[in-house]
Amino acid sequence: MIRTRFAPSPTGYLHVGGLRTALYCYLFARKNNGKFLLRIEDTDQERFVEGAVENLLETLKWVGLEYDEGPLENGSEKGKYGPYIQSKRTETYKKHADELLAKGAAYRCFCTKDRLDDMRARQTANKQAPMYDRHCLNLPDSEIQAKLKAGEIFVIRQKIPYETIKFNDMIRGNVQFDGKTIDDQVLVKSDGFPTYHLANVVDDHLMEITHVIRGEEWLPSTPKHIALYRAFGWTPPEFAHIPLLLNADKTKLSKRQGHVSVEEYINAGYLREAIINFVTFLGWHPGSGNENEIYTLQDLEKIFTLEKVHKAGAIFNIEKLDWFNWRWQKQKHTETLEKLAKEIDPEVKIEETRPGQFKYIFDTQENEDIFLAKRGKILLEICNKHLDKKSIKDEKQLLKALVTVEEKILRSPKEIKENIEFYFELPHYEKDLLTHEKLGVDYKVAKESVKAATEDLEKLDKWTPASLEKALQKTVEKLHVQNGQVFWPARAALSGLKFSPGVFELAWVLGKKETLKRLKKAYELL
Repeated sequence: MIRTRFAPSPTGYLHVGGLRTALYCYLFARKNNGKFLLRIEDTDQERFVEGAVENLLETLKWVGLEYDEGPLENGSEKGKYGPYIQSKRTETYKKHADELLAKGAAYRCFCTKDRLDDMRARQTANKQAPMYDRHCLNLPDSEIQAKLKAGEIFVIRQKIPYETIKFNDMIRGNVQFDGKTIDDQVLVKSDGFPTYHLANVVDDHLMEITHVIRGEEWLPSTPKHIALYRAFGWTPPEFAHIPLLLNADKTKLSKRQGHVSVEEYINAGYLREAIINFVTFLGWHPGSGNENEIYTLQDLEKIFTLEKVHKAGAIFNIEKLDWFNWRWQKQKHTETLEKLAKEIDPEVKIEETRPGQFKYIFDTQENEDIFLAKRGKILLEICNKHLDKKSIKDEKQLLKALVTVEEKILRSPKEIKENIEFYFELPHYEKDLLTHEKLGVDYKVAKESVKAATEDLEKLDKWTPASLEKALQKTVEKLHVQNGQVFWPARAALSGLKFSPGVFELAWVLGKKETLKRLKKAYELL
């Protein structure tokens, strides 16, 4: 049976790259009816961050990656290969380190920090790659025992065999390294804790991991790990090294540059489905002839293969994440609107409830008002965390405003402030905005249209989008002009912007008093 594992270190929040590794491990296991494990690699106690494990478990749960074995939120574990937290497995690592010492595949190193620093400085000065010079490799046993008796500090190093180490990577093909160019890696630190290399190999073997899927940055460590497998007499697992995540300038994406923790994107309001879609496509694609990019997690479980993972680095493009979020937001919102409309009126035409369409779809104004109010509340939930509610006194007006910029909210909820602020405070604009050469709107036409629109709207008793449209259509007929020659200057007068919702929606949100006030201001400007 195929068994994969996600083995993060609890050194902070879950990185986007870490989530991608977890996703690929999960998807590969599910596609092949295997098992997906979670293991916490916390042997580096100096970098341990309090609360990081809890955050990791919460994030994986939010994303929907359910593991078959590993630690649980209540402190217990599931699975028969535990403990799944490495700091609870130190005796296991000590036993295996002793086995390597006995076999001559590892040795104790008593070199001081000063000696190691001096050695590296000399190597650098001689333009050599810094690596341990094996000063302690052949110490006599009597000298080793004397140093141990004296309580001298030591580490345990791996004795890398001076031979060519070859392996087949499932993504990169045949790879080989010359053992003479590989450093004798520290396996056990002076504090008795194992390094990643020893703990990783021992645990992967004992937990019967069949496929190690990890980042490209671990490729140079793989020959060390294969050498350890051979030293123990174990069969190595299959390896698959996924591409680096890169910034737009092709530099490596890193925590130091910010905006790389999954939690940031969750808190920013991105949908789970969008994050899964986006992260999966960072280095993977279903293949030529398949242009679809919108997949549920369940869809991906059926089609994911390592053969479709790219070798080249994957560019982290936030605009692509925004696009995924818009697509998912729109799809989910459409389903919500359809359900809502059917609850109000089972006979309603579903095709007229699409996001961004501002049609009057119900037979009665009462039902229309109910639908629009509930529609506004749904949109409010989507963009709520990005709103400055202190500047908004009328929630009913806010809900109306949200409906008129529905498509923009679905595309980018975080930009809601600039998309509706003109409703609550008219921006300064020059009178040229009220004209439009292609529509045949000069100053004279604009002035006449604004004046006539003001007069017709002043007479209006019923203030609904439908009644507003009817009134302004009469204005067009009365002036014997084209629609745009009335709608353009009126819309510009109400929004103060070149681009905004339509004039009927604007007037409906602003209300009669504010609409007339803004139209009169435009007339005075002309």
